[in-house]
Amino acid sequence: MRTSPSSRRKLISVAAASAALLTAATTVAVAQETAPQEAASVPAAQTEAAPGAPAERLIVGYKSQAAEAKSNKAAEADAAAKGKEAGEDLDFRRRLGSGAALVDLGENLTKADVADVVAEYQADPQVAYVVPDRLNKPLATPNDTEYTKQWDLFETTAGMRVPGAWDVATGTGVTVAVIDTGYVSHSDLAANMVAGYDFISDATVGNDGDGRDSNPADPGDWTAANECQSGDPASTSSWHGTHVAGTIAAATNNSKGVAGIAYGAKISPLRVLGKCGGYDSDIVDAITWASGGTVSGVPANTNVAKVINMSLGGGGACSAATQSAINAAVNRGTTVVVAAGNSNANAANYSPASCNNVISVAASDRQGNRSYYSNYGTVVDIAAPGGETNSVTTNGILSTLNSGAQGPSSENYDYYQGTSMAAPHVAGLAALMKSANASLTPAQIESAIKTNARALPGTCSGGCGAGLADAAKTVQAVSGSGGSTGGTTFASTSAVSIPDNGSAVESPITVSGRSGNAPSALQVGVDITHTYRGDLVIDLVAPDGTSFRLKAASSSDSADNVITTYSVNASAESANGTWKLRVQDTAAQDTGRINSWKLTF
Repeated sequence: MRTSPSSRRKLISVAAASAALLTAATTVAVAQETAPQEAASVPAAQTEAAPGAPAERLIVGYKSQAAEAKSNKAAEADAAAKGKEAGEDLDFRRRLGSGAALVDLGENLTKADVADVVAEYQADPQVAYVVPDRLNKPLATPNDTEYTKQWDLFETTAGMRVPGAWDVATGTGVTVAVIDTGYVSHSDLAANMVAGYDFISDATVGNDGDGRDSNPADPGDWTAANECQSGDPASTSSWHGTHVAGTIAAATNNSKGVAGIAYGAKISPLRVLGKCGGYDSDIVDAITWASGGTVSGVPANTNVAKVINMSLGGGGACSAATQSAINAAVNRGTTVVVAAGNSNANAANYSPASCNNVISVAASDRQGNRSYYSNYGTVVDIAAPGGETNSVTTNGILSTLNSGAQGPSSENYDYYQGTSMAAPHVAGLAALMKSANASLTPAQIESAIKTNARALPGTCSGGCGAGLADAAKTVQAVSGSGGSTGGTTFASTSAVSIPDNGSAVESPITVSGRSGNAPSALQVGVDITHTYRGDLVIDLVAPDGTSFRLKAASSSDSADNVITTYSVNASAESANGTWKLRVQDTAAQDTGRINSWKLTF
């Protein structure tokens, strides 16, 4: 008695399906078994449901005049006849919506057996095409053993939807500079590491017996009680830079450990943090060198980074020195991603979170709320998973680490929480984008990340920028696969002077030709010169007079200029009409002007 197709169907493994989606080659090695001579010309790809897995069904398209194109009975008889010629037991299953016939091949067929059947159909002049019924999966799933614990990559509620981006790009061709504690050897990262540099000039901070050198190895950053300042408890080594690097580019599909977001990218570790932290001067040099600039006494960088990740920070507004280095890096074409900070405070009072020309990243938890520790505010551009380990350890971010309490010991994996963990999610996304479209500028990368973000599933008091980063939508957008790279832009280039400690001034933009309301992530790009930007209050005014606060005054924000892009939920406002940028200087002694501003729908 014939076994029903459903009961004898062999399930093709997930691993095989994943391999099919991840393999770049279009042909596969010919099977080892010997096929009959007449099937030798049938390519392996026409006999497989996935690389290495013989097809179990064929889709047969008949020419329109053929009886089999119209009659199921004729298609069934043809399948039986073809099977008899090939020595197999074929079964017509059903007619597809396209008119093609689905033919079951029986059980336990080899690729050579399938090739025999395919050859029979190909030899029939009434057959327009015959192709394997290939197994598809919507997303490539890595085989890394700890991948199922990486909720931050794939969970529907508050994950960053990374697997959907892997079908487009993996980060190949992009170097990411991780400006951090350096790198401790880890087998799940080694394949993706390239040369970096140790920029720590103070030997005590460096904790490795010397100053700057070409070895960015992390010796550990443990401290004794009161070593950094009075009242500080003792701490074990963090191996922070290695954890960050693993989130960005841990080796993937290597049957071990975790998956990296941009696992085709390379990591250049730049060491600036050691015992008790690190100095701005070293960080400025690292930013400069990472992006291809020249640093006295340091050899030229042969691994120039297109993305910089800085999961570090301190109190105070962005300094002119740090801002200058960032501006130069961005002008060289390098995207700079920074952590918003972990003080549950306004990120405008922290650096480099408050710098211009960076992507400042807040942290979200597993439910999509702003993590309890994350900084917030108008300088934040985007949120990404940073986790929370205070109640459930596994709600943190799992990545590569080391077990050494002081110096390096055995490699391991562990959960951390922080905006330090959120930032590398966005740095990894930027690497995917640059891999998908090498022509993207830092401004375009930032705009696309914001434009294609989705609303936070939970809450964010204080402001988390454009929402939760969405890797799949963003990468598809910049690769031309869908989404939005930023939409239509309306701009004003008419300069408007800002009176010192005076009344508010306005610069108008008239929007026309749009339909419906403005988007939920309307991009407002501003270029304002001012010698003490903390004096400024900046608002976007909609055509109906509704005001959106972009920036509040801050007595501690002493840096120059406001050159950044804000994201505004203006979905309740009509798109067409006259929009205004309203700016007021609220304190004496400093002046400025609106150079230009723009709206991107």
